[in-house]
Amino acid sequence: MKTVWMATLIGSSVLLAGVLLRQKLPAGWWTRFGAHLALSAMAIYALNFSGWITGFYIPLNPATIGAAALLGLPGIALVAGLQMTFVS
Repeated sequence: MKTVWMATLIGSSVLLAGVLLRQKLPAGWWTRFGAHLALSAMAIYALNFSGWITGFYIPLNPATIGAAALLGLPGIALVAGLQMTFVS
């Protein structure tokens, strides 16, 4: 069963990459997206170690950084809310 899910994941990733690469993206799109990823990672890191939220930790992984990069500060709030809902 795991191989079916892995094949589905790989297949959908390849198709998504094909769609993204086939479209004409504006100049500087990858640079802006990379900057958003880096700033999102730094924001989550600063939030974790600043002491604003005591006893709470948002993990730095591709899912949390991606949510924060695509949604901005509401993405960080979304990840924090989901973690409070499901972990607590």
